[in-house]
Amino acid sequence: MKDLHKHRSRTVTEGVTRAPHRAFLRATGLDDEAIDKPFVAIVDTYGENTPCSMSLNQISDNVRLGIAAGGGVPIRGSAISVSDGTSMNHSGMRFSLVSRETIADSVELFVRAHCYDALVGVAGCDKTLPGILMGMVRVNVPGVFLFGGAMLPGVAPDGSQATILTAIEAVGAAQRGDMSAETLRGIEKRCTPTAGSCPGQFTANTMAMVAEVLGLAPLGSAMVPAVYSERIAIARRAGENVMRALRNGGPLPRDLVTRKSLENACAAVAATGGSTNAMLHIPAIAHEAGITFTLDDVSEVLARTPLIGDMQPGGRYLAVDLHHVGGVPAVLNALLAGGHIHGDTLTQSGETLETALRAFPGPDGRVVKPHDEPLSPNAGLVVLRGNLAPDGAALKTAGLKQLVFSGTARVFETEEDCMAVVAAGSYREGDVLVIRNEGPKGGPGMREMLSVTAAIYGQGMGEKVALLTDGRFSGATRGMCIGYVGPEAAAGGPIRLLRDGDRIHIDAIKGSLDVELSDEELAQRAEAYQPFARGRLGGVLEKYEALVRPAKLGAVTHSGAVTWPYEAPLGEAPAHGSQE
Repeated sequence: MKDLHKHRSRTVTEGVTRAPHRAFLRATGLDDEAIDKPFVAIVDTYGENTPCSMSLNQISDNVRLGIAAGGGVPIRGSAISVSDGTSMNHSGMRFSLVSRETIADSVELFVRAHCYDALVGVAGCDKTLPGILMGMVRVNVPGVFLFGGAMLPGVAPDGSQATILTAIEAVGAAQRGDMSAETLRGIEKRCTPTAGSCPGQFTANTMAMVAEVLGLAPLGSAMVPAVYSERIAIARRAGENVMRALRNGGPLPRDLVTRKSLENACAAVAATGGSTNAMLHIPAIAHEAGITFTLDDVSEVLARTPLIGDMQPGGRYLAVDLHHVGGVPAVLNALLAGGHIHGDTLTQSGETLETALRAFPGPDGRVVKPHDEPLSPNAGLVVLRGNLAPDGAALKTAGLKQLVFSGTARVFETEEDCMAVVAAGSYREGDVLVIRNEGPKGGPGMREMLSVTAAIYGQGMGEKVALLTDGRFSGATRGMCIGYVGPEAAAGGPIRLLRDGDRIHIDAIKGSLDVELSDEELAQRAEAYQPFARGRLGGVLEKYEALVRPAKLGAVTHSGAVTWPYEAPLGEAPAHGSQE
């Protein structure tokens, strides 16, 4: 590999015509010695809007120390984050998935505009992780990803363990009259005691696992809790690691993100009953690398992967528990022993995954089961298809007691319409609650329905009804909840044609999702269909609606595989069309 020392930043720092550029750099505190060093961007999503991001400042500060120790100049920048915790169950959730694109764009803007040589990306909340990862793959300079870590669990008033999911599901119990307002208040005050992301195998921890499996994050880093001092050492090493990758010429993000490593990531998600949102984010990361990796590809891996991680929300354990028994490598060692992942993919260190995993323990038998003693022979995630979802739909089966459900459609045009009925308890066993017009384009923004699903579960109706939507579900969602129904209503999907009283059949064993209607009846309804009208959008949602592609492709907003040709300083011959 080629030494990439000052590979990109020479464009800004070398030559007579760059005297004004160097003057600006001197105004930031750089001297001659620093200007001659490689420039390394640190892009984080630090903010005070969510506990997920509040610990990132300390991580980035310690990354700076590692970069400086490795001979580089660290330069920090920030991207926005949207807190799913406080944007759920109202119109603010339309901005959550949109923020993924904004973050990826911010990484590209910051790194390419200033010609930085390398990048460390730091993120802590649901969409910030895939956003930073997508940006890293897009710019394709030597890079390292760091997760901020999960929060520790709290304690409910009765002394039992409590997390944010406890509070969300307690709302349904309170609405039903099964919990007092005092108890709900006690849970609210004590379930989130530290900074960090939600502590179960929800979207943030799922995508942190994905980053590690892809090789973009250091092995063993993802499940370390946010408040553990070990994260300081991990951050410093990450700064040193990115400098090593710069000297060695890689591996670059697109060396790490390959079809095999993407399959490995899907297997890890499936094996731990991870968030269905990974089915959206993994194809989007692949898209940045120029790899077509759709819901069909994800489905193939899910079908052959056993469930071995006993992780919440479908199981019993949290990120901190997985950390104490070996972290993500414990899962990967179990999968490797069973032939469920490729061992020849690269890790961030440049070693193969199989070689790197030798330094880590295998499954403990409690949090992570051996491959030949799985919790279930099938993955914790299933892709469903049928006349109601020709492009597929996603269901998390981990923790489900029944995998087949038939019921009567109760159709809602928006999440708010459904939530009002659920809050009032005005639905009944056997209903299939259908929420449409919430897809990437129809929402726009593909809201997740955690408040609805958690209220249903809290009311004791978790598997007595089903919920079906072209929107998303949170990684914390559990129950018979089917999301990502494609095509979405706004793109002409059959979900737009459903009416109250239609019979819907869900079979997670066969992987089917059908409505009991003939092709002729569906065609007649299509002729008479009147699209749902939301009204004028404007702003970022208008731009997103115009650009976003289907969920099965990752809800991406550009054509992918961005190239960044090397731009030589004046007087140096260019490397024609190269992106090194």
